[in-house]
Amino acid sequence: MEQKDRSKSIGLPLTISIIAISFSAIFVKWSDAPASILSMYRMVFASIFMLPIVWKYRAEFRKITKKDGFFLICSGIFLALHFVLWFGSLKLTTVASSTIILALQPIVSLVGGYFLFKERTNTQALLTMGVAIIGAMMIGWGDFGLSKAAIQGDILSFFSVIAVVGYLFIGQSTVKKVLHWIYSFCVFLSASIFLTIYNFSTGVSFSGYPAKEWGIFLLLAVVPTVSHLINNWLLNYVNATTISMSILGEPVGATLLAIILLGERLAGWQIVGGVLVLAGVFLFLIQQQKPKQRKTASIQTQPNTTSSQ
Repeated sequence: MEQKDRSKSIGLPLTISIIAISFSAIFVKWSDAPASILSMYRMVFASIFMLPIVWKYRAEFRKITKKDGFFLICSGIFLALHFVLWFGSLKLTTVASSTIILALQPIVSLVGGYFLFKERTNTQALLTMGVAIIGAMMIGWGDFGLSKAAIQGDILSFFSVIAVVGYLFIGQSTVKKVLHWIYSFCVFLSASIFLTIYNFSTGVSFSGYPAKEWGIFLLLAVVPTVSHLINNWLLNYVNATTISMSILGEPVGATLLAIILLGERLAGWQIVGGVLVLAGVFLFLIQQQKPKQRKTASIQTQPNTTSSQ
């Protein structure tokens, strides 16, 4: 019963997740710090902020097997790679332009889910996914650049998509065995350690940044990281493809914030694209919940029939 109730109420946490993660690109655009430093301090501070919660659930660490521990480390590395690659891409292109590559995430997740978990998606869900992807591409197409820097940014963005899908796939399996708070903390900590080693080996400065940059590090650790906490919790009830689809709402939020905070302009077709994204994501989530509701209903009916015999 609890799982059914939560599957019906995923709309609110997903909405909060989309709003929170939409600020990520804005904070990166405000910063002049290297992408790897932004990523590292985001994870370091996020890990520190989680310590009170982790202390409360410290007994859960005993339940982590060596296999689960290995996957937690791998998940952290994938998340670290995603941040470095995506933050790096935002240094080379506009917020809106990056949405074209971001729109590939549900497709990569869908293909990976089919081969790794034998997940199948019905025709209606594929159609709604297509509507949302077209909308996301409309948002970014007006600012799509063909300069050398923009193309490099697009390549980095594409690899960041592969990295984040890998992170979600590991979470889809592991978060069901490890409490989501502990899972998130271990992943963030692993990512921060990996990024610290990377920055040390490449000679990137760890200090000397102005107060503005430290403020951005803290904002990244608090605001968009809330989205990862929510998504990790939701992986108990939905698959990685559903999370990837919901993340398509980020271009809408990020583009609107870019208009307000960065002065980027919005064309008419981008407004239409935003409407298509929101409609596609909304309809997709409805389609994804229907099979679960039918399955839950059949499970609930069966015990009643047995007890009456």
